[in-house]
Amino acid sequence: MGSTEEFIATTPLFRGIASDEVESMLGCLGARRKRYPKGAYLLHRGDRTSSLGLVLSGAVVMQAVDVWGNTSILGRASRGSVFAETYAAVKDEPLMVDVVALEECEVLFLNVERILTTCSSTCAHHALISRNLLAIFAQKNLALSRRAFAAAPKTIRGKLLAYLSFEAGRCGSDEFTIPFNRQELADYLGVDRSAMSAELGRMQKEGILETQRSRFKLLDADRVRNM
Repeated sequence: MGSTEEFIATTPLFRGIASDEVESMLGCLGARRKRYPKGAYLLHRGDRTSSLGLVLSGAVVMQAVDVWGNTSILGRASRGSVFAETYAAVKDEPLMVDVVALEECEVLFLNVERILTTCSSTCAHHALISRNLLAIFAQKNLALSRRAFAAAPKTIRGKLLAYLSFEAGRCGSDEFTIPFNRQELADYLGVDRSAMSAELGRMQKEGILETQRSRFKLLDADRVRNM
């Protein structure tokens, strides 16, 4: 497991913890590993979980499906990221989303109560992973706020401009790659994919941007920010 432990030590959850200390910590945290094929459900809406998931390979998405079959992507966890930590931290809280394997993946599940409860030896490493988890909670909260800002405009163009403006600022460049394909972006913004694609086509014709798949280039960034 050496290479796996070395990778785990590089993740935000285990930041500051040496790889040779990871193995003993995993036993303390009730760790269990599991593989899933693409499309498999790791957790279902209504499930209760006491463990967060740390993605060791592949990626998963958190999605909600309404009674008409419309899917909304609420988040994504790729290699090194965690998911379900909020539900695991709130005892007996049922999930409001499904967690689905976006591709073949391997996940390490860790008991959150064991992370948040100081162990009998009050080791520094335990305190550190608790602080790391708190930082992850804060970052996720900011991500939800960003999504709310992107979804706030009433028009599809407004939603696209809000999201793309943020991504340009985050990357520090007017040319960047987003972490979504077209369908995932439409789900993230809560719009119809065909209507969104048509709007992107009009924005290209108007010289506002260039795009190919997940790659975007804002041709007139000042105009985008002021629209």
